[in-house]
Amino acid sequence: AGTAMAAVRDVEIDPEGTFKYILVRLQRPGGGEQRDIVRGTGAAEFHNHIFEKVNPEMEKLGYECKCLGGGKIDHNSKDKKIRVFGLSTGYGKADHSVTVEILKKVYTDYEITWSDDKK
Repeated sequence: AGTAMAAVRDVEIDPEGTFKYILVRLQRPGGGEQRDIVRGTGAAEFHNHIFEKVNPEMEKLGYECKCLGGGKIDHNSKDKKIRVFGLSTGYGKADHSVTVEILKKVYTDYEITWSDDKK
């Protein structure tokens, strides 16, 4: 069971641009292990489009998903900078400080910041 959760990537976001993101909590039914993952893409017009894609994928792996909120990510791969900001109308604002900690695990050489700014 531990390996399956490890197989789920912490972060899947677009390599460039400004786009919506959500913070998702994965949990084994009946409690047990849980972890938070970040998903974001410019292909999603609304935050729930991202969740609607993630949820069935994770259910196949045996997880329950809960969206903890959303926002936007501004990813500048050239300057190695990521900015997390904004909120989701449907899900509310994610805890961007948690999102940043998860992003730092993957983008180790990036400058990653967050704010509650809308833009």
